[in-house]
Amino acid sequence: MRGNLTALQTVLSALGPNWATIMTDVTRGKAGNNERMAFLFDLRRARPSGLAGELVVAIETATSVTASGLDRQFARTPYAVSFAADRIQLTLVTLHVLYGEETARAAELREIAAWLARWAREERHWNQNLIALGDFNIDRRGDPLYEAFTSSGIEPAPQLNDVPRTIFGDPGDEKFYDQIAWFTDEERGPMLTLQASAAGSFDFVPLLQGDLTKLTLSWKASDHYPLWVEFSAR
Repeated sequence: MRGNLTALQTVLSALGPNWATIMTDVTRGKAGNNERMAFLFDLRRARPSGLAGELVVAIETATSVTASGLDRQFARTPYAVSFAADRIQLTLVTLHVLYGEETARAAELREIAAWLARWAREERHWNQNLIALGDFNIDRRGDPLYEAFTSSGIEPAPQLNDVPRTIFGDPGDEKFYDQIAWFTDEERGPMLTLQASAAGSFDFVPLLQGDLTKLTLSWKASDHYPLWVEFSAR
């Protein structure tokens, strides 16, 4: 989501008073692209439960983020917010990982993965269900960037492995940048108290394209299909 909030305010108005949003300020700088991180949620299904924060690297701490990759903060700071849905507690972390030179991207992915593992363990008494979601700018298992992100034990949802992500995807050249992920190894990060039961993406092109080209539609809506995962209590 970019700096101008007009489109978001229009969506909220159309959805009605039961919907709300929590968002960051815009991310300054060329790499940040003037973007915001935001959660849009139905108050009848989920409510904020009190925790909100951004992933910030301690500059004096040695990390995998170096001058060749990143001796600054993240291009777009990951944003974490906790929610309560009935008796279920969960923390969602939304990401938009740096896009560009692979070495720099791998460094950022490794540092985000390490931070998620540390933060999940420290916050486990607050909330056991930590789920990361967003544009990770990775591919699937075997890709070096995928391996960098999963280095701390967090794993993308296997149910989404072959689900299309973009309106521009061609057969045989699919992109899998967007992911939804959580820890699957208790020793490396708190596992979910939830069970993933179904997952998919939503193709909005037939509903919205009309006379527009796909390129024009991507600017007016998105070039990414929304991803979803359905969970049930274990």
